[in-house]
Amino acid sequence: MTTTGDDHAAAVTGPWWWQRPRSAVLDVGLALLSAAECAVEGVAFARETGLPVPVGVVFGLLAGATLVVRRRWPIAVVLVGIAVAPAQMGLLLGLVGLYTLAASELPRRIIGVLSGMSLVATLIVTFVRVRQDLMHGDVQLGEWVVPTVAVSTAVGVTAPPVLLGLYVGARRRLMESLRERAGSLERELQLLADRAEERAEWARSEERTRIAREMHDVVAHRVSLMVVHAAALQAVARKDPEKAVRNAALVGDMGRQALTELREMLGVLRSGEGTPSSASGGGGPVAPGSPAASGAVGAGSGTGAVSAAGPGAGFAGAGAGAQGWAPSSRVPLAAVGAAAAAAASRAVAQDGGEGPSLAELEELVGQSRAAGMAVELLVEGEVRVYASVVEQTAYRVVQEALTNVHKHAGGARTRVRLAHRGAEVAMQVENEPPPGGVPDAGLPSGGNGLVGMRERVSALGGVFVSGPTDAGGFRVSAVLPVS
Repeated sequence: MTTTGDDHAAAVTGPWWWQRPRSAVLDVGLALLSAAECAVEGVAFARETGLPVPVGVVFGLLAGATLVVRRRWPIAVVLVGIAVAPAQMGLLLGLVGLYTLAASELPRRIIGVLSGMSLVATLIVTFVRVRQDLMHGDVQLGEWVVPTVAVSTAVGVTAPPVLLGLYVGARRRLMESLRERAGSLERELQLLADRAEERAEWARSEERTRIAREMHDVVAHRVSLMVVHAAALQAVARKDPEKAVRNAALVGDMGRQALTELREMLGVLRSGEGTPSSASGGGGPVAPGSPAASGAVGAGSGTGAVSAAGPGAGFAGAGAGAQGWAPSSRVPLAAVGAAAAAAASRAVAQDGGEGPSLAELEELVGQSRAAGMAVELLVEGEVRVYASVVEQTAYRVVQEALTNVHKHAGGARTRVRLAHRGAEVAMQVENEPPPGGVPDAGLPSGGNGLVGMRERVSALGGVFVSGPTDAGGFRVSAVLPVS
């Protein structure tokens, strides 16, 4: 693997084709040494061939100087070394040329062919020179000496630079591969970190939404009933003192229940515990101003836009929404959500049960009826017990829909239908247009009620539909799978 593209452009800092200045200095130095060697050997070559000495010197200089382009054109350098081998010059040229060729990125077959050519050329030249020397000398040796010397010299001059070049090239490619793999791994880790941050942000957003929804379920319904009872108390205080006393007692009871549930949810923030049981267990007191005592929770309830066919008609749902929440750095967001869910589950459970269930719809309807709403409950099918999450979701949908009627259609006749079917349970809350002359309850709205109900139902794979009726009222319907 080689450096290419932008990485290669960034790596080239030397002149021309050299990647680094020191590479250029090295090649120029080797070329000068090789040119000097070939020039000296060119003198003897010129005398043997009868050429003028300057011609032999110039020839040697030019041949040796080709080593300066060994990185750019290694094949040309090796071919020049093979060409000048019969003149017995260019030893350094041949060694460095073969090393550069073997360490390059050229295909192995080209490296093998050129190395073989250099080996054969060296073998032939050595064989001829040794044979000539033996013939003109006085020493008599066996015929096996010439081939042995020729082969040994050819292998000794060719094999070491080729093997060293192959090793250096393989090591260079390995290092580049490791660097690329390290860079790829670093990019993958960065990508995983970014995705983890995105998932964490998504989880925080989901947890905030769930906390807001649970807090709304715990508080908003009771507070809405308190406002309705307070308005009724103001209206009948002088006309019917006994009814005023009853309304005042209801307001007090609901206020205490709402306060207890809020205290349970906020208890986990003060104690710093991450389990729902810590919120109900009370825990020990915490010093004011300590880190464990920090944290603030804000929850808001709201409704959507009113869709009316006439004056004062219908509602478009109330919602669960959190205007802002700044948790303590010591308390995980999930712990607060768990505490809110636990408090919501205890909102109407009298004996420490698992939370609101469909069996408590009659009590829920009775609370609205006590607040002056004309509401009736109709149950169809065989009553069954479902999973707690299904029953809680169905209960919360009915509770939120009744809260919206109190907010936007006070005094309107309301029908609550609950149908037990084979593989699903359906609920519907429908109110008529409110009668004229009934004052608005004046409850705040945030426009998130229908969104919260839809999120609850969709989380279980159910279907949620809401909208105004032809008569000018409003209908909320939901179907939940029981499996």
